[in-house]
Amino acid sequence: MLPNKFSYNVATWLTYLSPKLNTYKRYYATYHKLPNLKQPKTFDEKILWMKLNRFENDALVRQCADKWTVRQYVEQCGCPEILNDLYATWNSIDEIDWDKLPQKFVIKMNVGCGYNLICPDKSKLDIVEARQKLKLWEKDCTTYWRQHSEMQYKNIPVKILCERFLETDDGLLPADYKLFCFNGVPKYVMLCTKRETGHPEFYFFDKDRKLIRLNKRGLAAPDDFSLDMPEAYNQLFRYAEKLSKGFPFVRADFYIEHNRIIFGELTFTPTGGIDKNIPYEQNLFLGNLMQLPIDK
Repeated sequence: MLPNKFSYNVATWLTYLSPKLNTYKRYYATYHKLPNLKQPKTFDEKILWMKLNRFENDALVRQCADKWTVRQYVEQCGCPEILNDLYATWNSIDEIDWDKLPQKFVIKMNVGCGYNLICPDKSKLDIVEARQKLKLWEKDCTTYWRQHSEMQYKNIPVKILCERFLETDDGLLPADYKLFCFNGVPKYVMLCTKRETGHPEFYFFDKDRKLIRLNKRGLAAPDDFSLDMPEAYNQLFRYAEKLSKGFPFVRADFYIEHNRIIFGELTFTPTGGIDKNIPYEQNLFLGNLMQLPIDK
């Protein structure tokens, strides 16, 4: 019987042997059945098909999956005004001159998910501990693509970025707006709230700011559930449309700080392509919105 979770080392070795084998095993461990990748129908299945059949040799996807080189893509799309201020980039942790960094900043790796060192006050930062954490992340990022067989990350050189610290008027982290874009059309926003608590909550909304019950938390929300949206909300869709053209699916992530839109990243395989928080019927609904390349 397969375990519910696979260790990092097991997953990386399985991908080394066969990305398809690792994908099948991960899917089975989550849903207790195998994915249909010959005739994919659900959102998960189509994401998995794309990552196994297209992403490794797609130079544009690889560029956009890299948090460093995607900045050039955003500029090429005519949206330089939404890029966050970039303080520095390094090829190694040892290159960081901590004395030259501002009082507030964010250090992140250009590959992977969750590798973010958020520093709201440098005077309180334990630099020794921070270096140890970044060293571990630097090592992890070299094989990050193997964990979920996310082929778009393969062969991306690891780089460290330092950006401006984003915050709201009350000093909190700004909300995270993740737009699900299908064949160049942004359909839904997955709004991430309460990130500062360490227990974020996610809800889907459409362009009219109406709750769309696509995930478990949305399905469980009361009938009158709503969240206040900023004035710049509709602009998210305009920017997402510019950035998502040509991709069967991409999730375009943004922040809104003082009513100004700030680009976050482009994600092609959210949750590695297996999202257990989206039930089957909703997963099938999202899959119907996604058209795979005609020569599949």
